[in-house]
Amino acid sequence: MTFFTQWFQEPNALWVMIGTTLLGISSGVLGSFAFLRKRGLIGDVLAHAALPGICLAFLITGSKNPFTFMIGAIVSGTLASLVIIWVTRYSRIKEDTALGLVLSVFFGIGIVLLTQIQHSHNGNQSGLDKFLFGQSAALVESDIRVMGISAVILILITFLLFKELKILCFDPQFGAILGFPMRFLDLLLMFLLVIAVVNGLQAAGIVLMAALLITPAAAARYWTERLDHMVLISAGIGALSGILGTIMSGMIEHMSTGPIIVIAATCLFLISLLLAPKRGLISRWIRRYQFQKKQQIRTTKGRESLE
Repeated sequence: MTFFTQWFQEPNALWVMIGTTLLGISSGVLGSFAFLRKRGLIGDVLAHAALPGICLAFLITGSKNPFTFMIGAIVSGTLASLVIIWVTRYSRIKEDTALGLVLSVFFGIGIVLLTQIQHSHNGNQSGLDKFLFGQSAALVESDIRVMGISAVILILITFLLFKELKILCFDPQFGAILGFPMRFLDLLLMFLLVIAVVNGLQAAGIVLMAALLITPAAAARYWTERLDHMVLISAGIGALSGILGTIMSGMIEHMSTGPIIVIAATCLFLISLLLAPKRGLISRWIRRYQFQKKQQIRTTKGRESLE
């Protein structure tokens, strides 16, 4: 109790919790659509594709301004999403291959630029590490304000275009017949995912942001068959992961918040995998056992009637 009293009295701890909670909600909402579009790798690709944009922003401005880093990450992430769409549409390369290619190429370019920065006269890259590995403890009120506004905008756009995004995920051909601009919606979804990924880079980092985008959605899928319920459950799991990760990282000395958030999300996924009432492994094992038991009873009764 003493720990929680002291922890909640620290303003920075509260800002970190608010930021990670908002990040979990927006990631869970948009991650549901990425999951249903079978783009589980897209978060990883966009997070790694943000690195060259961050490095170019530093090389152009010569300063470690988080706002310019965000702009650079959005530009390079959007470019990566356009390349993925272009490659899959105008070549015979499948989408999973295109995702792997774009991830490797953009991240490779980012590593080259990062090496160049390290060997420059102003190569102190403490500002860049924040985006590579995440540094939730460094979040301040201005960062939370930006994350909060971005999260609200993403959730609002998703709410307004829920019907269109639902058609995009389940039957884009039917949507095109009805007259919906499916290509534009696909591009818009990619752009929203870029914003969501970039929004979480400072908290979770490039390496871990992909897990925070997909894991809550994968866990929510075990609990429901309806998209609207899945989006809400995914947002709740993302928020709970942020809260649990922030609290546990505060209890463990010298422990980064980002990795603990991902571990918390993974634990919630494992709980869903095992305990979900319809799709969970335990319930499936119980139903299988009950079915086999009924079949055995029927077989026994059939043999007795023949005798």
